[in-house]
Amino acid sequence: MNLFMFLAAAPVQSAPSWENPAKFFNWGGVAIALIGAALAVVLAGIGSGIAVKNVASAGLGLLSEDPKQFMPALVLSLLPSTQGIYGFVIAFMMLGKVTAGMDFASGFSLMLAGLPIGIVGLLSAIFQGRVAAAGIQLAAKQPKHWSRAMILTLLVEMFALLSFIISIFMVNR
Repeated sequence: MNLFMFLAAAPVQSAPSWENPAKFFNWGGVAIALIGAALAVVLAGIGSGIAVKNVASAGLGLLSEDPKQFMPALVLSLLPSTQGIYGFVIAFMMLGKVTAGMDFASGFSLMLAGLPIGIVGLLSAIFQGRVAAAGIQLAAKQPKHWSRAMILTLLVEMFALLSFIISIFMVNR
């Protein structure tokens, strides 16, 4: 059953209210899990978007000086986009775990599973973008050494990978 069928088949309930906390906890398991999935993909995606914008802008500057440097500019621009992909994969896995009538504790644990890749993905993508933009500058001055910049940019990726793995373990606990 896909998410859209699940949402269409879900019984219509009133929105949660602080006046009646029992309704929130009945409705809240699914809502909290969906919020967690959204946080995983949105936070990591924002970080990737910011980083790719910064690196691609530097890459365009490099290409204006030397159009032959397209491959270094492309590779270094693509590297920070992986955090957004990690967030998407975790959100997809989380949505596969959402069930009708999910209790609050299960929804909350799923929400927590999205936070490592969401938060670390946001920050590591931005930091990786800074390193990659500096790599673009290296490629401009010493074109044959751009692969060294790529390797140094990948060092920041390790932290995103660690948070991705933790999120996978948390979703599949």
